[in-house]
Formats: sequence, C-alpha cells, structure tokens
Amino acid sequence: MLKTGRGAAAPPFIVMDVISAANARQAALPPGAPHVIRMEVGQPGTGAPAGAVAAVQRALAAGGSLGYTEALGIPSLRARIARHYGDWYNADIPASRVAVTVGASGAFPLAFLAAFDPGDRVAMAAPFYPPYVNILTALGITPVILQAGIETRFQPTVAMLERLSPRPDGLIVASPCNPAGTMLHPDELAEIAAWCHANGVRLISDEIYHGLNYDAPLATAAKLSPSAIVVNSFSKYFSMTGWRIGWLVLPDDLVRPVECLAQNMFISAPHIAQVAAEAAFACGPELDANIARYRRARDLLLARLPAAGFPRLSPSEGAFYLYADVSDRTNDSREFCAHMLAEAGVAASPGVDFDRERGHHFVRFSYCGPEADMAEAAERLAGWR
Repeated sequence: MLKTGRGAAAPPFIVMDVISAANARQAALPPGAPHVIRMEVGQPGTGAPAGAVAAVQRALAAGGSLGYTEALGIPSLRARIARHYGDWYNADIPASRVAVTVGASGAFPLAFLAAFDPGDRVAMAAPFYPPYVNILTALGITPVILQAGIETRFQPTVAMLERLSPRPDGLIVASPCNPAGTMLHPDELAEIAAWCHANGVRLISDEIYHGLNYDAPLATAAKLSPSAIVVNSFSKYFSMTGWRIGWLVLPDDLVRPVECLAQNMFISAPHIAQVAAEAAFACGPELDANIARYRRARDLLLARLPAAGFPRLSPSEGAFYLYADVSDRTNDSREFCAHMLAEAGVAASPGVDFDRERGHHFVRFSYCGPEADMAEAAERLAGWR
C-alpha cells in the first residue's frame, strides 16, 4: 500500500456539501416551483463594487501585462491597505508589513507555517470557522478548543486562557466571528492581545468581517499588539468572494518568512484581482448600502425567527450570521438541515461544522442573500414548524 499524508485525512468543510445539496435540489425543481432560499453560505448577494469592475475593464482594455506581481503584492495596493488602517482605526501601519494573499484562505496557511511548528498548540473558541482546525491539523499543529458559550458571546476570555496548561503557542480570535456573528469588544480584544504578547502566545486575529458591524465598535489587533498577525479579505465587506484576494498585516519578524513562503506556494495573488481590490477602496457609498441591507435583514430575522420556532439566537453584532440553538427540536443538526432543505426549501448550515462537541444542537443562518429571500425564509420556516 502506498502511504498518504496527514492532509489526506482532512475532514470536509460541511457547508460546501450543503451548497452541493442545495444546488442539486434547485436543479431538480420543476419550472415555476418555489426556489431554494440560500442561507447556508457567507457569500454576499451583491457582486464586486462598480468601481472595482470598472478598474478591471480599463486594465483589460489597456492590453498591458497582467502577469506575476511581487509575492507580497502590488506596492500601490499594499500602500492603500496600510492607509486603510489609518482611515478606519487611526493605526500607523507601514506598507512593508502588508502581504497581499490569495484570499483569507491563502493567508491562513502562510500565517500558520510562518508562526508555528508541527506539534505546537493553537487555541481557539468553539464555535469556530472549520478550516482553522482542518488546516492546522493538516500541518501537524494541534488545535486546542475552548468551549465558549452565550455568556461570553461565544468568544474567548483571558480567564479561559489562564486555565490552559501548558500555555498554547498561539491563539486564533475572530471578531466579528463566524458562525455566531458576535464580537470581541475593544477592551476585550486589548486584554487578550496584551496577555498573548506578555505570555509569548502568537495572536492571529481574523478580521475578515470588519466593516460589517452594527452595534459594537471595531478594534484591530494590528494596533493593539506588535506581535499579532491580522488576517483580512476583500470577500465580505468588499463583496468580492470569487476574486480570491485578501491580506495579512504581519509583525516585523514574520514579513520575510511569509514572503518566502508565498513565493514558493502561490508566486503571487492574481494580478487582475489586485487591480480590482485597490479600486474597491474608493467604493464606500456602494459598500455602505450593502451594510444597510444586511442590517435590515438581520433585524427582520431577529424579529421573526423566534415566532418561527428559533427563539434562541446569538447576539448578532456583526458579520451576517445568526447561530440558532435548536436543542429543543433536534439532537442532529445535520439531519435537521437536510429536512429543512427538503421540506421548506431553505438551505442552512449545521452547527456540527463549527463545533464538533455541541454543534449538533445548533444551526447557522446566513442573511447576506436578497432581502426578499430573507423575508420569505421566515415565512417558510414558520409554516414548516
């Protein structure tokens, strides 16, 4: 028998299986039948902002080379990202610390490989974004799961970290987080960042939903710690999922290691996506209109889902997710979601994807689709009960 590597044992990202099932159901529907409402995936219903599309059209019409760029990205895009930190957070981040990546998905393995060795231990709160665990495990790094609950808004605390023995080598935080849509408030993130720096724990802050916050203010770990790694993306606030473009803000000691890794693993992020990304920063009014739309959808669902049989919902402070406790209705969230799709035509993600111990009692609803679909989903679910 030929051997296979540890990466071959990576479990699926279950939401991708739900997408396939929803696509298959939609394709099988007869003409005129009610369509499948997509609440399973965190993909904005809007496309790339108009200014980004126009910049790409100009670049293509000019007929110039759109070949490899520097591994860390086009200098003008790195500079624009650095300026973004001054504009949003009053943080002075030099462009030299910015690395443009192939989406946040490409940023995570670069960060993990640069910061950790096989056998290291990296903590995170559950529920969590599944690829954190799956990528770490494939790299031989051990995930350490902190069971967080509604009392901490499903976020980690310094008290949780203090109880760990031995101390982890790293900590991943996400604010706003996927799947619960909750946030670490600025004082909480500052406390965690200070604890990590003082204790030699590498902090990785997933900030890909920044800009999609409704009630709580934002804070970036890039301003709070000289040793933290920040991950961000153009997929969510900038509505550019398929362009596969993201970035890292790195501490000085990891800039060259990440550059070398990127040269070998990716060469560079797609040139044309970098052109679009730089232009997207000038599209604030269009992007703000998207946020207003998400807020309306969130408010509608918070008002109507309880009467539809989903009374226990996470406090949705940001992103575009609601995490629903359905323990009074099922012990198998995967089967529950399959029935919801088959009988109500609403696709949602089972919580077991985000929390392998408690997730069978939870379902994640994404509300970034068309507003009319979100209203209809509430009606269908009320009738499905």
